[in-house]
Amino acid sequence: MNQLFKTDIAIVRQIFQKFEYRDKSNGGIICNVVRWSIPSLLEEQDGATFLVSAKFDVVSARNIYLQFEEISVQNIKISDELQAFIAPAILPCSFLRLQILQFIRTLKAQIPVTSLGNPGRQHVGGLYYLSYLDRNMLIGRAVRGGGVFVL
Repeated sequence: MNQLFKTDIAIVRQIFQKFEYRDKSNGGIICNVVRWSIPSLLEEQDGATFLVSAKFDVVSARNIYLQFEEISVQNIKISDELQAFIAPAILPCSFLRLQILQFIRTLKAQIPVTSLGNPGRQHVGGLYYLSYLDRNMLIGRAVRGGGVFVL
């Protein structure tokens, strides 16, 4: 998908989910991935990656318990224009300039997902009822709190 969604600020390039199983009968990790860009600041095709990760445990053949764990932004690739602004070609190559560019390239901002309204509760999540559409696609409905999700 070349360009899924565009605003005046950001362009979303790809949205997909990755499933990793610990054991097919026990559960695993789900990672929602959004690849996006900001014109003139980040590379046009692959500027940065936004991830929301959750672990799931299989409760029954039709139910999983989903527990959101972390939100992160990573794989930041700044545009040539921003690199030229940070480190103009007319200035001599300096160690500080290289450190700034390397820091931006390796930056990974991570935020744990916790329940702010309930300090005793570690993570946000809940029980989901699953309806299978085919081998690769299913619909999950949150048992409490509503919401329908295509997985």
